[in-house]
Amino acid sequence: MDILWALLTLPYAPVRGLTAVVKVIAREAESRQVDPANVRRELEELDAAAAAGDITPAERDRGQQQVLDRLTGTARRPAPRTGGGRRARPGAERRRAAGAEKERRRGTGRARDGGVEGEGHDAADPRRRR
Repeated sequence: MDILWALLTLPYAPVRGLTAVVKVIAREAESRQVDPANVRRELEELDAAAAAGDITPAERDRGQQQVLDRLTGTARRPAPRTGGGRRARPGAERRRAAGAEKERRRGTGRARDGGVEGEGHDAADPRRRR
């Protein structure tokens, strides 16, 4: 059965190999990010740049905080989505407003300002003749 499975999935072998290589590279990059020697070197570079006047003390503090956040794993990332709240897709609010405006012009849908449904269109409008 293993031989049959190997033959059937043979076309996917390059993908599996690439995935393995990417995992090794990601592991190595992560280990270098949290390596104490690299963290110390980055902090010393920030201090040296601030002492030389290349960056301001505020920029140095931000850089140090970023390095320490990365080291402690508290880097600011977007909050994971949960079932409780929904975040709108970009442009969704604009599309929703455009749809409401279109309904208001047509006189369909419920009026947002408490008016009666169907009000708000001009009787002289040639598009609205009955």
